Amino acid sequence: MRILVSNDDGYFSPGIALLAQRLAALGEVTVVAPERDRSGASNSLTLDRPLSVRLAANGFRYVNGTPTDCVHLALTGLLDAPPDVVVSGINFGANMGDDTIYSGTVAAATEGYLFGIPSIAVSLASKAGRHFETAAAVAAQMVERCARAPIETPLLLNINVPDIPLTELGGIEATRLGRRHKAEPVVQMRTPRGEAAYWIGAAGDAQDAGPGTDFHAVAAGRVSVTPLQVDLSLHQQLPLLREWLEK
Repeated sequence: MRILVSNDDGYFSPGIALLAQRLAALGEVTVVAPERDRSGASNSLTLDRPLSVRLAANGFRYVNGTPTDCVHLALTGLLDAPPDVVVSGINFGANMGDDTIYSGTVAAATEGYLFGIPSIAVSLASKAGRHFETAAAVAAQMVERCARAPIETPLLLNINVPDIPLTELGGIEATRLGRRHKAEPVVQMRTPRGEAAYWIGAAGDAQDAGPGTDFHAVAAGRVSVTPLQVDLSLHQQLPLLREWLEK
């Protein structure tokens, strides 16, 4: 089994090292990841300059670009053969609800999905980062499941793992994305030159976090597995739009 691993936290992050180590027991692992933290990069491609790919001492390849760049380069030129699965993570922090729109972790998996490869994004739903090994074990379990019982339709999974010991997990739940409140206000400051500068505010609290959502599952100590799609068309609005266009 050939496994391509990427992330958005950078090739040096503890999450990706542990993930690659755990997945190596299942097949041939290739790591292509950003050279620095590119959290929030979403599905951006670098089109205004050439990209470089370098080899780290641990065998990981790192790219001076986005998570999407990393997977795209791997699939279109770096790898001799396409992987059987793309795994992105382990992200340091949750990617639930609206987070998925901005997430570089999810974006790396999405790029694999766009190439027709089963793809998985894995996040540790905490900023404490105590139990990356729990998320690595869950990721390995999901990759093994993909090999043992492949789904015929295109597969893009967003997985969020509670930051607790593996033995304390309450199971795995198929979920939908919840919703957050609007973000916290922007943080304004002054530079040493007296110029205004701004930090984007923190993500808001969960607004839609009821049963069936990723927020609800993780809060209950269960692994959240959400199937994602790329089609942004609002299909149910098409009849209304056609009627409006005829006016």
